[in-house]
Amino acid sequence: MLALIAPGQGSQSPGMLNSWIQDPASLSLLNKWSTDIDLDLVRLGTTADADEIKDTANAQPLIVAASLLAAHALAVKDVAVTSGHSVGELAAAAICGAVTDADALHLVRARGIEMAKAAAQAPAGMSAVLGGDRDEVLTAIYSLGLIAANDNGGGQIVAAGDLTALATLGQNPPTGARVRALAVAGAFHTSFMSSAVAPLSELADSIDLHQPSIPFISNKDGEIVRSESEIVARIVNQIANPVRWDLCMHTLKTIGVTGVIELPPAGTLVGLLKRAAPEIESFALKSADDLVAAREFAGRHA
Repeated sequence: MLALIAPGQGSQSPGMLNSWIQDPASLSLLNKWSTDIDLDLVRLGTTADADEIKDTANAQPLIVAASLLAAHALAVKDVAVTSGHSVGELAAAAICGAVTDADALHLVRARGIEMAKAAAQAPAGMSAVLGGDRDEVLTAIYSLGLIAANDNGGGQIVAAGDLTALATLGQNPPTGARVRALAVAGAFHTSFMSSAVAPLSELADSIDLHQPSIPFISNKDGEIVRSESEIVARIVNQIANPVRWDLCMHTLKTIGVTGVIELPPAGTLVGLLKRAAPEIESFALKSADDLVAAREFAGRHA
């Protein structure tokens, strides 16, 4: 069984679309999407620097566009299930057919803008806690009034909230753990993002939804979702609620997935999967140069 998964914010890097736009069809698609959402995805993915693509309003649509562009180029038909981490859920929603590519990009464009606005309302941030005993890590996070915003499995939990509390966590890490501050604009997937939910919900209500052609694994609880309206509602509400990627990986294991392709900008989710579920073979599709190998990988698992 083959799964396609899409990464979240923080996975972007300068020039990450350079190889993909060498294909005229991919470049044409990217230009169309840029016009549709009034954002120059070609420039952001080729010549923009790290600071510009770190901006939430730019990073989120760029990441989703990269995943969708690669999914089109890969053109694998026999996918058993799809999922995405955080903003990657919008790429997954398009891949499963619940929304069109265009609507996924309109949603992610608005999502990035609204989350950037929410982040500007109060100073907050996120730090990854790597290693340590899971229960001790969670206790340390909650004792400081922080939230486990991303429970990523594989020995990685991301704490989010007040900057002073995050600094305290960094200075006093749980036993056996290390804390790494993340270069993000706010405390994503916490109540700090609550103001972004209503505008996204209103936009989501205005788009046409479609019956998914393949199942979708939700960040909320790792459950398999087959209703298009529930998929979109969960994605919208997830903005202000924790990501349970650990449960998504558990579902991949329990349903019998044997191979996973991570769409670009790939690498982060494959790394987590190798630690949490090494029995599942994985492939990081990082550039267009990897397409032949990725199709061969898909052929062994689809």
